[in-house]
Amino acid sequence: MAVRLRLQRKGKPKRPYYRVVAIDQRAKRDGEPIEILGQYDPIAVDNKLNVKIDRVNYWLNVGAKASNTVAELIKKAQKTTVESK
Repeated sequence: MAVRLRLQRKGKPKRPYYRVVAIDQRAKRDGEPIEILGQYDPIAVDNKLNVKIDRVNYWLNVGAKASNTVAELIKKAQKTTVESK
């Protein structure tokens, strides 16, 4: 089973928010995830991103691949984590 880290859309029409999930790459966009890793709200003023960095790193270390968008969000989250320390 190939695992992907990708966004899963939630919310209302014209008011989306997304979950960052680990999911089988053959699953549908709104399919059942293996694990919920965080959430992303693009409408919020500061593009609120909450993600469990340790769990993301675990999935990447066991061979999961991140989508392009999730890879950029992870870089952003890791950068803000380093700056806050």
